[in-house]
Amino acid sequence: MLEYFSIFGGLYGVLDIDYFDDFFKVIETHFVHTFEMYENLVSPSYIIDTPYRELLMAIAQGDGKFYKAFRKAKLSDRVGEMLVKDLLDKGVLRMEYSRESPLRRHSKHKLKKEHRAYVIQDKLRFNKPFLRFWFAFVSPYQRLLREGKKEAFMENFRQHYERLRSLVFEELCNALLLESSKEKIFSSGSYWNIHSEFDVLAITEKKKIILGECKYKERKVCKNELTKLEYKAMASNIPVETYVLFSKSGFSKELLASSSKNLRLFDLASLSILL
Repeated sequence: MLEYFSIFGGLYGVLDIDYFDDFFKVIETHFVHTFEMYENLVSPSYIIDTPYRELLMAIAQGDGKFYKAFRKAKLSDRVGEMLVKDLLDKGVLRMEYSRESPLRRHSKHKLKKEHRAYVIQDKLRFNKPFLRFWFAFVSPYQRLLREGKKEAFMENFRQHYERLRSLVFEELCNALLLESSKEKIFSSGSYWNIHSEFDVLAITEKKKIILGECKYKERKVCKNELTKLEYKAMASNIPVETYVLFSKSGFSKELLASSSKNLRLFDLASLSILL
């Protein structure tokens, strides 16, 4: 069901989906054969046009970083900020604020040359999975889809639709960590800095850091994923108390055997506590 929520999430009372049908056939039926019906569900309607369309496509297809999206959409900061304000006010987008500390610790702190132009950026997120799907996959092909031409849209969707599920899975994993933590968490979510990005970083009331990765893959997560996470944490100078790994398809025997009080493992069945 995660696949369908990542596409239709946020639409209510308008769906007639055959969940037993082939997944890609469902996508073709709804977004090729009934394209105009779904286009009319994009609200407010003016966001399907320039310049909103280009900005929302840049956000949906990228990492959501504020000014990076403006550059990709070829918008000035002034115009981009004006559009974002409207999209936030209308509830199309929400802001995920950076928790990165400034590189310059004091006025006389000299930065390395390669770091001087670095700007800490917040991220823009879609409130409804449907709109994220629309601007990531449908909007780039809207002219062809209006003409009933499906090939380019379907080929691109088959190649890249996994990234839709991954972000929804990350959000569920963050919610699961909040629900299952024995210690109260006062800050959580994804985390990014100049060195790397992490799916999950939570800080408990005792200032302990929980760091994690979410893998929505068709294969088991192996110990090397933990090793990579530990290396990323070290490179970012993050003092981790507990590592957490979330996996759709479970974990290798080696990783299960290495489980300790400093490592927590969650599989897809663990999400049942959110129901």
